[in-house]
Amino acid sequence: MASNQASLLLQKQLRDLCRNPVDGFSAGLVDETNVFEWSVSVIGPPDTLYEGGFFSAIMSFPPNYPVSPPTVRFTSEMWHPNVYPDGKVCISILHPPGDDPNGYELASERWSPVHTVCL
Repeated sequence: MASNQASLLLQKQLRDLCRNPVDGFSAGLVDETNVFEWSVSVIGPPDTLYEGGFFSAIMSFPPNYPVSPPTVRFTSEMWHPNVYPDGKVCISILHPPGDDPNGYELASERWSPVHTVCL
């Protein structure tokens, strides 16, 4: 049941993203039969070290989305302090909701089910 609700929500969010694009960002399905895995493209913003860059990533959503956050992994080479050598993105907003067991992040900095792909 949760997976079906997540699927419907992801279909809506992808449709909304296509109708109202975000500058420098685009997304589509990796495989038309799997709404839980998106191919993402990011264009490096002007006036940054990434200006002119084109970066690809895979965004994977769990079956209980939006209760749990998606994961993001760059498939193109990316140097950033929050991107591991294997491309996995590690930022607070993508960490599970609740208190940080290590005490480094506030609960308000972590994932919340009210977040969306664009927020």
